[in-house]
Formats: sequence, structure tokens, C-alpha cells
Amino acid sequence: MSFKIASAPCSWGVEDANNPHNPPWQKVLDEASQAGYKGLELGPFGYLPQDIGILQDALTQRDLQIVAGTLYDDLVSPKNFDTLVSKTHITCKLISKLPKASQMIGQRYDTPYLVVIDQVNKIRSPFAGHPDKAPRLSTTDWKQMMKHIREIAKITWEEYGIRSVVHPHAGGYIEYADETIQFLNDIPSDIAGLCLDTGHLYYACMDPVEWLKKYSDRLDYVHFKDINKKVYDNVIKRQIGFFEACAENVMCPIGQGTIDYDAIYKALLEIGYKGFITIEQERDPRDADGSLADISQSLKYLEKLGY
Repeated sequence: MSFKIASAPCSWGVEDANNPHNPPWQKVLDEASQAGYKGLELGPFGYLPQDIGILQDALTQRDLQIVAGTLYDDLVSPKNFDTLVSKTHITCKLISKLPKASQMIGQRYDTPYLVVIDQVNKIRSPFAGHPDKAPRLSTTDWKQMMKHIREIAKITWEEYGIRSVVHPHAGGYIEYADETIQFLNDIPSDIAGLCLDTGHLYYACMDPVEWLKKYSDRLDYVHFKDINKKVYDNVIKRQIGFFEACAENVMCPIGQGTIDYDAIYKALLEIGYKGFITIEQERDPRDADGSLADISQSLKYLEKLGY
């Protein structure tokens, strides 16, 4: 394969560590390994064990490496900033102590990364996929969010040597083209990188191939998803929340949806991308028994394309 492929707990429906319907974390590790993945993201804060000994033993037994941690939270509210800082320290201490994941020659920054995401919220979620209708942050709130991201990225790099990458995400306040471009203008590349997600790009009415090419100079990390076009058209028409749409299986295995992964492969080769690609397939955790089949199929499909 030309790229290193990883998985993430959201492919088992794990978005909130406190969701009582989450599968056991051991199941996620077992099935990721069984499907043939070598890398895995930590997933939501507190889902995988934060005891370094327990986590490392579990990973070693399954021949897995952690390629990224996640800061998925309210990035806007000043009242939440102390929580952001605390989660950043705990996550970075953990992933910095684990054996470093294997790298690709030419990789811009070493893994693991901290993937920084403004969380899906009640105001924006119903407008996921509706760039013309979605309410935007005020100038004051936007500047506050940018300040928080800069501070987080400073901590991760200066204290732990970990690169922060910002992930535009459906249902959060960094989602659409104008917001992503504004973030890139406000935060230079020496502070934080960009994680583009093919599924979230498509969901937000942005062409994944075009964006991968146009912003390759900021691209440090890539997420792959695929979208069931029939379900997508239906949930957009009904204007339902992002996770409600995921529960209706708007996300599907790679190769079964509308995104052209042959074109994406050619685009990644053209821009000279080096590094990890993490496959995700958001779903309801009560549907996690179907995860192994789906993540296996996604990986096999990409292998056939030459990834």
C-alpha cells in the first residue's frame, strides 16, 4: 500500500465516552486488529484507558499503534477553556508516552497528532449540510475560538512535540468553505495544520478532490469516509441533525458511496501526500455489531485501488 491506513472508535459509533450504548473498548481494539489495521485513533476523551500501562499492553497484544488523539469539545466558550487545556495535557501526556507510530518517508510532521474539532452543537447540528442557512459565529466569538486553538496548539507543540491539526467537522462552527478558509487565514501553518475529511467535506458541499489539491500546503493528516447519496439527499431535505443522520446510515463503507476514491488516490499522489489516512464511518453505537464487516470492506476496497 502507498499509504498507512488507520481506524477510529467512531466506526463503532463511539462519539461520547459516556454513552451507555458504546461497545467495550476491547471490542474496538480486537476488531481493528482483526480487520488488518495497524493504527488507531484514541477516540473521545476517556474512552480508551488513560493508564499508560493498561493501554500499551492492550495495543501491543493486538499489534496496534496510536496515530492521533482527539480534542473534540466546545472550542468557543471562554468558560470551557480550562477544560480544553486539561484534556489537552492529559491526552498529549498519554500519546507522547506510547511508542511512536511508524512514519512514512517524507511525512511533514511525525504522528501522533492531536486532532482539534469544534464539537457538534445544538445550534449548528440541524444546519449540517446547509451552508446557505447555517448561523455563523459573531466576530467576537470567532476570534475567541481562534485564540483557544492557538493556545492549544502551542501547548501540544512546545510541551509535547505533538502537532495539532484542525478538522472541519459537520455540525460544528468550523465546517463550511468560508469558515475553513478563515481559519487557515487566521492561524498560520507554523502553529497548526489541517486535517481534511473527505466525508465531512462532501457533507458540507465541498469537493474533496478540489480541497485536497488546493490546500495541500496545509494538509498534515487525512480522514476518509464515504456517503450513501440516497440517504444523504433524504436527510438534507429533512434538515435533521448530523448524528441523527449518522444513525440513519448516511455514512457507509468506503467504495459503497458517492465519493470517488480513485480520483482521491490520484489527487493524493499528485500533491505528494505522505502519512496516515484514517478511515471513519460514524454510526449509532447500537449498530456496532456491523462495524467489523464494514471496516474490513473499506480497507479491502482501498487496497484494490492501490492505497
